[in-house]
Amino acid sequence: MFVQTQNTPNPNSLKFVPGKKVSKIGPVEVLDIKDTNNELIKNLLSINGILSVFLYEDFLSVNKNNSIEWSEAKHIIISYINDHYSKGNDCVIQDEKFQNKSENLSELEKKIVNLLETKIRPAVSRDGGDIVFQKFSEGVVTVKLKGSCSGCPSSTLTLKKGVENLLCHYIPEVKEVISI
Repeated sequence: MFVQTQNTPNPNSLKFVPGKKVSKIGPVEVLDIKDTNNELIKNLLSINGILSVFLYEDFLSVNKNNSIEWSEAKHIIISYINDHYSKGNDCVIQDEKFQNKSENLSELEKKIVNLLETKIRPAVSRDGGDIVFQKFSEGVVTVKLKGSCSGCPSSTLTLKKGVENLLCHYIPEVKEVISI
């Protein structure tokens, strides 16, 4: 199996594309090794300097801190991914416990979520990240950036110039977008 790697706008995040299904339940980010029983994710988070693993339909994004270089970690990560699939696994996660619980959303919040999922999420996923609606209150949309977008130097610009402009254009009630 050949796992491709792709740089992202975040120098501390690298996108790994195994050419197979990764997540059958949608986007999942794991920040703490204690939050998963998945062997591959545990192995990746056990690598010194690795901060988080973000899983999407067909890729994984791995975030690191500045204490290591990609040249030190990249081959280990690819080895773990190859090992996972060579054991006959057809994906990394399909376990329902990772899914976010749906909330009762207002019609306006549903419109915001729809725009985020149809117009914005595909663009940020190309860069190895994700954007998730958190809440809407008094004209302010709060989102959470995940994967490569988390901690990315260009995420503030993307959030204000891209996401905020788009949401304000389609939904006049939206005045600002912030990230937690």
